[in-house]
Amino acid sequence: MSTPAVTRATRASRIAMIIAALALIVLALAPWWAGRADLRLMGEIFLYLSLACLWNLMAGYAGLVSVGQQAFVGFGGYMLFALTIFGGLHPIAAILLAGVLAAALSVPVAALIFRLKGAYFAIGTWVVAEVFRLTFAQISALGGGSGTSLPVGIVRSLADSRSGREALSYWLALGAAVTVITCVYLFLRSRRGLALTAIRDSEVAASGLGIDIWRTKLEVYVVTSAFTAVIGGLLFLQKLRISPDAAFSVNDWTAFVIFIVVIGGIGTLEGPIIGTILFFLLRETLADFGTIYLMVLGAVAIVVMLKAPKGVWGLVRDRFDLELFPLSYRVNTKQKGD
Repeated sequence: MSTPAVTRATRASRIAMIIAALALIVLALAPWWAGRADLRLMGEIFLYLSLACLWNLMAGYAGLVSVGQQAFVGFGGYMLFALTIFGGLHPIAAILLAGVLAAALSVPVAALIFRLKGAYFAIGTWVVAEVFRLTFAQISALGGGSGTSLPVGIVRSLADSRSGREALSYWLALGAAVTVITCVYLFLRSRRGLALTAIRDSEVAASGLGIDIWRTKLEVYVVTSAFTAVIGGLLFLQKLRISPDAAFSVNDWTAFVIFIVVIGGIGTLEGPIIGTILFFLLRETLADFGTIYLMVLGAVAIVVMLKAPKGVWGLVRDRFDLELFPLSYRVNTKQKGD
């Protein structure tokens, strides 16, 4: 007699988790086997991966297509400088507090921009980011329009040696990526995640089932804003210098992130990982060619959108029925003897 069994995990997902655990151990030991330049590059990769996962949660699941997330990247970076220079906080404590402040700030911002829909929402987020940029450009204590550098004493509070600081920055970036991916994964497997998936598939049907669409989207926006500010703080902890144009750069913190998610596969957890790998492979290969590098990125994005609208991972998933992060339910039929 056959009985249906509803499961999430698959053989492929179990193997993927084992490989991921082994890879995490190897990456955690990188300060002992990688060079200083490699550590900085890998740290940057982890932080971009974190930004991509957060943007994907908003756009791919909540339908909040923002082109202004650089607002919270820059906010997190500036809070790092302000809280350490004027508040006397340790840089790590300042970064965590920046996330809390960003979460609080995102509530009135959401109350304003959630009144907009579709393209108007996207434009609204960009306008908010520009307001942030212009505001911080007027703060002379933080360097105004030219920016400022993190004082040497604050930098040395991280570690006594330069190699120690490089290793700490790397571990913080790696920890941020692991934390973001884990939190997004657990959120999507929860009841809130199920509601979010229902909203993505059909807001009308989700509303009919009693799901509070506005509140669910607000929760996603607040959480992603907080994490984005933390990532922003970590980014500028690596750079040690900040300016309004760098902190609120739409190209660096939003356009490239959108490119990563689109080519990887929007609405999947695997997509941002694949997209980040492809983006950095292209960047490191073509960066010396100047504007040709940006032209190639644009061409790749166009080709992927035309040939694989679901992204590279969407193409792989449809062809081989793979899911490395077990989010969806599967019904298996098991033979059960009397």
